[in-house]
Amino acid sequence: MALDSAKKQELVTKFGKNENDTGSTAVQIALLTERIAELTEHLKVFKKDHASRLGLLKLVGQRRRLMKYFKRTKKDLYLKLVEDLGIRDNI
Repeated sequence: MALDSAKKQELVTKFGKNENDTGSTAVQIALLTERIAELTEHLKVFKKDHASRLGLLKLVGQRRRLMKYFKRTKKDLYLKLVEDLGIRDNI
């Protein structure tokens, strides 16, 4: 269920400071959001895949922690990121 390198590079260039910025919080949140979306689509087809469901819950928790940190440190960039990704601001 990993992202292909082209999609990953596209997200890094869109949300990172430069094309090699893979560690910033915004890029990590964007990558996790994309993986969560793919796993959600997978689980709609394979309803009994509980191992993937557990992985999805772990990814959601990790993204939630990153979003909490990002909101606390850079509120304006956080609000722009939430709007760009189309996710809810429930932190």
